[in-house]
Amino acid sequence: MSTISNLEKGETLGSIQLDPVHRLDLIKYAGASGDFNPIHTIDEEAKKAGLPQIIAHGMWTMGNLAKIFSPYMNEGFIQDYSIRFRGMVFVGDVITLKATLTERESDNMIFDVSAVNQNKVEVLKGQIIFKTDHKFII
Repeated sequence: MSTISNLEKGETLGSIQLDPVHRLDLIKYAGASGDFNPIHTIDEEAKKAGLPQIIAHGMWTMGNLAKIFSPYMNEGFIQDYSIRFRGMVFVGDVITLKATLTERESDNMIFDVSAVNQNKVEVLKGQIIFKTDHKFII
């Protein structure tokens, strides 16, 4: 496996395709996050809110972005992120995550990140700063 520090500007960390979103994923996430808004778990409540069905928590989608960086955690850590939610994620959607190196500032690597569904609709967009300095205290 290559190291993240070898990436050149414009290169990607590759992409990760998640398994289709399952209702149980959202129920588990609700319990883990404490976000029990019923639009994420109960069809009738989602429909009352004007949605066609339950939607994934935006933070569930965002949290999955860490999977792109997980293989490189021995080289650094996600120091900061800025995310904009652009669309809804529904049960059955297949989400693909991508990170592209756009800039280096000393030991900070700045990545543009995105999540798109199976219809190529961008549902999330943002930036992640990955810090490669190993002088942090655990």
